[in-house]
Amino acid sequence: MTLRRMKTYTGGQGYVYQYYFVGKRAALASEPSAPAEEFIFDVTSDRKTTFSVSVLLPEESLKQWASTHGRALNEAEQYGAVKICLFQAFDEVEDMMAQGRRLLVTSDVLQNVLAALNVQ
Repeated sequence: MTLRRMKTYTGGQGYVYQYYFVGKRAALASEPSAPAEEFIFDVTSDRKTTFSVSVLLPEESLKQWASTHGRALNEAEQYGAVKICLFQAFDEVEDMMAQGRRLLVTSDVLQNVLAALNVQ
């Protein structure tokens, strides 16, 4: 049995989210952004209902960032970018369970998030 570390984030909409990282896997081939890595988080805002949020990091976004910066992102940098995107959704999406279950990290989003994290 895997022990998961529950974390807390207070979103801009006033909700206090609890979440933990479940894992990552290759996105299904039927996913429009495939090939991509799918980072999966379990999330609750009421401690009663837990739902999964998938943050998709397309290979194309990673390739564009690497070609601009002359190096590939390591796994910790990828996870950091994905987690910031999750936090942005917590801040901006009013109903995460209905509207925020699948988040996409586009090239522009990846560039902006990593710039904010000072990743060069």
